[in-house]
Amino acid sequence: MLNDILSPIPDHIVQSASELHPGALGKRLHLHLEVEGIPDLENIRIALVGIQEDRGSKFNRGSAEGPDAIRPYLYQLFFGHWGFEVADLGNIYRGETLEDSVAAVRIVVEELRRSDVIPVLIGGSQDLTYAAYRAYDKLEQTVNLVSIDNRFDLGQHQETFNSGNYLSHIVLNKPYNLFNYSNLGYQTYFIPPEEIDLMERMHFETHRIGKLRADMSEVEPVVRDADLVSFDMGAIRQGDSPACNHVSPNGFSGEEACIISRYSGLSDKVSCFGIFEFNPSQDIHGMSAHLMAQMIWYFIEGVQQRRGDYPFASKKEYTKFTVLIDEGDLELIFYKSPLSERWWIEVPIQQAQHMRHALIPCNAKDYELALDGHIPDRWWKAQQKSV
Repeated sequence: MLNDILSPIPDHIVQSASELHPGALGKRLHLHLEVEGIPDLENIRIALVGIQEDRGSKFNRGSAEGPDAIRPYLYQLFFGHWGFEVADLGNIYRGETLEDSVAAVRIVVEELRRSDVIPVLIGGSQDLTYAAYRAYDKLEQTVNLVSIDNRFDLGQHQETFNSGNYLSHIVLNKPYNLFNYSNLGYQTYFIPPEEIDLMERMHFETHRIGKLRADMSEVEPVVRDADLVSFDMGAIRQGDSPACNHVSPNGFSGEEACIISRYSGLSDKVSCFGIFEFNPSQDIHGMSAHLMAQMIWYFIEGVQQRRGDYPFASKKEYTKFTVLIDEGDLELIFYKSPLSERWWIEVPIQQAQHMRHALIPCNAKDYELALDGHIPDRWWKAQQKSV
C-alpha cells in the first residue's frame, strides 16, 4: 500500500547526496528511489516521511514545499553512533482533496507503527497532526499528544478544518482517544482568555514560554509521557527561524528547539514525531531549513539513547517512595528508575482503558514538593481525567 502513497525522493536531491562524505546521512540513509522502490522496513527503526500538503494552512501557505527544501541540509549531517537503521521514504502524494491527504498520512503512520517503525513527519501544515493522531484509532488505546506551539490551535470547530482549529477536531471528533494534551511554549498574548480557562477545565497541561525557558528540564517529563509529538516551527523565535508566516520575535531558541527534539527522542513512549509549518519561501540563507534538519538529527540521537524505562520496564524494578499528605489522608507513591534516575508518580486509575497512564512521569522537584505537603499539579490533573 505504501507504494501507492509515497513518491520517491527527487533525482536532483539524490544526485547531490551521492557527492557527500561516506559518513553523511545522505549516504547512510535507506532511500526511496525511483528504480529500487521503497526500502525494506524489516531493520528500519526510524523513517522520515515528507508531507507536501498545506491546503489546511490558515496562516502559512507555502509550507507544502518544506520537505524537499530540508533534505539537502539534513543529508549533509553525519550519521551518529546509532545502533539502528534510518530510512527516508520520500513524500506522501498530494491528494485530490485535503481529506485525501489526511487519509494518506493516517495510513502511512498506521502502517509504520504496525512495522514498529517510528515515523518522523516533515510537514506541511500542522493540521496534519490530526491525521497522525487518527492513526492510533485501531490500537484501541488512549493517546497523549504534546504540541510545541505558541498557540493552542483550538479555533472554532464549526469552521472548515484547518491548522488553526485542528485540536478542537481531535478533542470533539469520535472516536474519543485523547487522554491528555500538553502544550509547550504558548504565549499568553496570542491566546483568548477563554481558551486558557477551557484548558484548565479540561485538565490539560499548558506551559508558558517564559516558565519553560527558565528551566528547560521541565520539558522532559512532559514529552516522556507523549505518544505523539507535534512541533510548530512558529514556536521558535524569528531571529533563529524566520521561515514561517506566523513566527514571533519571542519563542524558543534554536538550541532549545533541539533540546526539546532530543527529549522527545529519549522518551520510550513517543512513537511518532512531526515538525510542521516550515515555509521555505520565507527562509533566509537556509537558516530554518538547517535548524529543522538539526532538530531531526537530535530526535534520532535521542532515540539511540533510550533506556527502556516504563512502560517497557516493570515498576517492580524501581525504587519506591511513599509520601503521606494531609496527616496521612492522601498517599502519594513515587518510583525512581535505577537505570536513568528518572521519576514517576502513581495515579489511582478506575477505568480500564486508562491503565497505561497509571504511572505518569515527573521529576525530583515533584517529589520534594510532596515532601513539603503539596500535591504535584501533574498528579492532580491526571487523577481528575482518570475518574
